[in-house]
Amino acid sequence: MELITGQQPLPDHLAGGVAALGNFDGFHPGHQAVVRQAGLLANDCGGPLLVITFDPHPARFFKPDQPPFQLTSISERARLMEAFGVDALVVLPFDAQLARLSPEDFFQQVLVERLHLRGVVSGYDFTFGKGRSGTTETLRQLADQQGMASAIVPPVSVEGDEAVSSTLVRRKLADGDVALAARLLGRWWGIEGMVEGGDQRGRTIGFPTANVSLGDYARPRYGVYAVRVFLPDGQMVEGVANIGIRPTFSPPRELLEVHLFDFSGDLYGARVRVELIEFIRPEMRFDGLDALKMQIGSDCATALKILRQPAYAPSRFKPPRSLARTPD
Repeated sequence: MELITGQQPLPDHLAGGVAALGNFDGFHPGHQAVVRQAGLLANDCGGPLLVITFDPHPARFFKPDQPPFQLTSISERARLMEAFGVDALVVLPFDAQLARLSPEDFFQQVLVERLHLRGVVSGYDFTFGKGRSGTTETLRQLADQQGMASAIVPPVSVEGDEAVSSTLVRRKLADGDVALAARLLGRWWGIEGMVEGGDQRGRTIGFPTANVSLGDYARPRYGVYAVRVFLPDGQMVEGVANIGIRPTFSPPRELLEVHLFDFSGDLYGARVRVELIEFIRPEMRFDGLDALKMQIGSDCATALKILRQPAYAPSRFKPPRSLARTPD
């Protein structure tokens, strides 16, 4: 899969394709349905399958001071979409210039003149153009006028009657219900980042930790989680993690701290992925290191018990099936 960013021109061999259009943060089953439908149209048109997303998220552009809410980085989305059969991910920089475009200008300048599309697909709630004035009906009308194929994909439900959405996933993470968030996404949710140097307090009590900044990720409920950590060499290590501000220590510092089971080595500077498997308990303050040490030992035992249950197995979720290149 090719990654097209910034104002990078579209290579000739990607012209004449069909694009799925949206933010796709999380790439949940609703997003997958949009891309799958675009893949079917791409097969009909005989062209490549493209996905168009935005960076930063438009909500971040208009409200830069709001709390972090990202579910997946652009690199994570690229990996997910490559596995799904997408030919190219086009990342449009969402800036003041793009925000000023009317729906008609966005359609003409971006979809027609730059990307040379033959078809476009979006989800039912997609809006675009200045002031979010363009709706799915606008998109359909502009496509019809251009002689371009189009489709609007209805909502997809996973748990109950509520449509799966990135907002719903964020809400479940904020509740600490990472197991439900995983079912909504169709995979375990995780945080990727570089392992940073810390104050090494964990080593003094027998529980060394790998410290990872939360960056722009949505903040799950502060507390302790059973986790799986994927190392740069592909190795998977189980562990227990605390997410929060470490109220036992001063000054408070928001951090993801992971204690890895059955692992020894130097991870400083390494990029890891920490998947949250189940919430264990809220973050709390302890009166002294002995009390903290006793509780961490208990948390480790609880995490191991959770991670041994079939419902939390790494194979719980199967990779989503793509119809991009192989329609029924």
